[in-house]
Amino acid sequence: MPEANDALLVDLLTWLAAGDRPYGEVMEAWRSSCPRLTIWEDALVEGWIRRRSGANGALVAITDEGRAWLTEQQARAA
Repeated sequence: MPEANDALLVDLLTWLAAGDRPYGEVMEAWRSSCPRLTIWEDALVEGWIRRRSGANGALVAITDEGRAWLTEQQARAA
């Protein structure tokens, strides 16, 4: 995964760390047709986010692995 995307991955994971988000909201905010901007796909492939069922439909949540990576990135930036 290119390091250039790391800042956007940090943004995505920070946004999700605040709480699970509806799948539609996440897709509206993070899906891209640009082949060089693969933030959503990178986070899924790495196992940092997951889709799950919620009372009102599909939700997207950060995983424990995603929280660990986010914490590591935030520590590096400090």
